[in-house]
Parts: sequence; structure tokens; C-alpha cells
Amino acid sequence: MDASEFTDTLRTERATKLDRLGSDKALVATTNAQLDTTPVLAAAARSEARAAETFEAWAADTDDEAVREAFEAVAETEREHYERVADRLDEEVDDDADPLHDHLRGLDAPVERVAAGMVARPLVASRSLLQAVNFFVNDADEPTANLFRDLRSETETMAEEGAELLETLCASEAEWDRAMDAATETVDVAYEAYADALEELGVDPRPVC
Repeated sequence: MDASEFTDTLRTERATKLDRLGSDKALVATTNAQLDTTPVLAAAARSEARAAETFEAWAADTDDEAVREAFEAVAETEREHYERVADRLDEEVDDDADPLHDHLRGLDAPVERVAAGMVARPLVASRSLLQAVNFFVNDADEPTANLFRDLRSETETMAEEGAELLETLCASEAEWDRAMDAATETVDVAYEAYADALEELGVDPRPVC
């Protein structure tokens, strides 16, 4: 397996869940159905802050130099993302860990952290960011829509870099399998949190046929 095959396989194996995570219900779940500018920005800021904290913690306890440098770079990018979104808010946001980051912070092995945090998580985040783009386009706020387009592009690049890093970490099919297990489980955790949030609001996470 190589980087592109890994990402393609993950997208295929979790296609339904990833599609639902990118539906127009995504913002309903993350904002508790408060579809207004401030709640949407606050939800995005929380997501970026949580990611920054996760990667900062990983960088601090990773011995592999290449992996540590990758985690430091992601932490810096996510912190920048947070600041760019927070600049548009007039309030502080609560960045307590959500189910996704509780799961990520429980991982120890570098191959699992890279697969889960640098490939699966960005694939999930890209879909949420697309819905933020759509929200601000519909709100006729093109500058903020462009901000989220930029964040989404950088997030998708992160997934590519994570998959490429896996090529240096996975020396056997068993290690690729371990990475895939970590990545698919991460999508599952993100989807379960999304579905639970919608069900608490009385919304069916499944699309209407």
C-alpha cells in the first residue's frame, strides 16, 4: 500500500459516514441547531483549538524526530486556523475535548496517531469546513466564506502529508493494516458523535430518501 491507496481506501470504506458528515446537517450538529454567524464561527474555532491542543500534546511526547516535527507543524497550523476564526468572534470559546479528540488523545503509537490525526481527522474536518463555506456563501459573507475555503484547502493538504508520512512509518502490510484500523475507527467516532448530537435534537442523521 502507498499514500494515495491508503487515502482512497479509507474514503471508500467509510464513504457513507463521510458523506453524512459533510451533509447540510453538519452545522446543525456542531451548533446545537443555532444556525447563526456566531455559533457557526464558535463551533469552527472550538474544532481548531482542540486540534491544536491534541497535536501540541503529541509533539511533546513523541521521540521520532520526523513525526514530532510533523505534529509541531500541524499544531502551528491549527493554532493559526483558530486565531483566524477567533478574530471574527467577540467572545472566548470553550475548547474542552469532544468525543473525537478524547479518542485521538488516547492513541499512543505514532502510526496510529498519524493515520487517525493527520489523515482521518482532516478528511472529516474538510467536510465540516465545506458546510461552513456554504453557510457564509448563503449569508452573502464572501470574505468569511473565503476564509473557510482557505482553511479547507490547508486541511486537505494536511491529509495528503499525513498519508505520505505513513509511507515512512509502515514497513509492512501489518503496519498499514494497523494504520487503516486507526483511521476507520476515527471516522466511526466522529460519525457517532455527529449522529448522537442530531438524535438529541430529534433529527435523523440518515438522509431523507
